[in-house]
This record gives sequence, structure tokens and C-alpha cells, in this order.
Amino acid sequence: MPHSGASGGRPAAASRTAFISGERLAGWVDRFGASHGEIEVEDHDDGVRLLAADGATALLRAPWPDDGRPGRGAGLVARLASLASQPRRIGLVLIRRGGYGVAVASEGRLLAAKTGSKYVQSRTAAGGQSQQRYARRRANHADAMVEAVAELAGQIFAGQVIEYIVPGGDRGMAELVLDEPPLNAYARVPRLAYLDVPDPRAAVLKKAAADACAVRVTVTDPPA
Repeated sequence: MPHSGASGGRPAAASRTAFISGERLAGWVDRFGASHGEIEVEDHDDGVRLLAADGATALLRAPWPDDGRPGRGAGLVARLASLASQPRRIGLVLIRRGGYGVAVASEGRLLAAKTGSKYVQSRTAAGGQSQQRYARRRANHADAMVEAVAELAGQIFAGQVIEYIVPGGDRGMAELVLDEPPLNAYARVPRLAYLDVPDPRAAVLKKAAADACAVRVTVTDPPA
């Protein structure tokens, strides 16, 4: 997502994030170099950093830590691509007021999944007691949805070896789901980076599974 700001009267360079699978990473790096000039590749605290001749940069972050299973290859990009291509099994918990998606995924593909939607009554124009009743209904709806999604996640995850949990959607609701009793068994499972997704329909959940297993690439344009 583009970002802009000002520092000393000069607008900040725009940046955007994409998700690139391990098998496509080398090609993406080649195209980045073709667009921005010769690149330097350096190890970075958060991953691998590309510095292009025109001033553009790209930060490449692995979808998960190596956990004693580092990627293989002749260079930093090759090792990162290898790490991202490893078959790690993840549990996804995506939730917004308009819907939810729960899944187990590996290598960017869904192994078990369930999505659903809930209708939230639109806001009434009336104030006073009508407004208060709406707020209570909305809160009750959210509470019931959190409990239902946690129960469903427990069922979907059962019998699976979940190595990582990926929350997404409404950050607060996702945290509440993960704190529910049906998911107590996964409290110590490491959590990966949060995914900002719209209402989790089937297509959204499928893309989230692919993104969660891909390299997160943040490109910053050259200075103006």
C-alpha cells in the first residue's frame, strides 16, 4: 500500500508491499534490477535488502523464521527463496465483522478451510435508546462471532501439526479468537505477520494462504 509523508518539506518516497512465492523470487529480483539499474544485495536485520542504482530499495522478508532449517543456495536471495519454498504447515484465522475464514495451509495451498459471513444491521439514524440498542446488538454479534470462529478453528486445526498461526482481518477480533478456550492448545504456537485482508470470502482466504507462505516484499521508490 502506498505511503507518503513529509520531512523537511520534501515528500517521502512512496512504498508498496507485494507477496512473491519462493519459486518466483529470482525472476522478480531480475525484473527489479532491469527497472531500477544495478542492484546491491545485503543482509538486513529484517531480511534481505536490495539497493538499486537509481535509489530504489526493496526489503525481502521470509514468511517464517528458519527455525534450524535454513534455505539453501549460493546467495542471499537464493537462500531466502529456498526457505520460503519449504513445506511449513500454518493455521490461518481471518475475521472481520462481515465474515470469517479459517484454514490450514502448506506451500501456499489450502488443506482444510471454512468461510462464512454474518450480516450486521446497518446503523440506524435514530439516537437515544435506539442507538444504544444497536450498539448492544453489534457488540453481542461480535462476541458470538468470536466464540463461533474459535470453535470452528479448533475443529479445523484438530489432528493437524500447526507450526505457525497467521491472524488477519480485524486485528482486535483475531486476537480475541485466539484467546478463546477452544484454541488454548495453540497458545504457544508462534504467530507470523498479520495479514490485512477484506471480509474473508473463499477467494480472500485462498489468496491469504498463498501470501502467508510467500516472501513479503516492500519496495520504496527512488527519492524525488
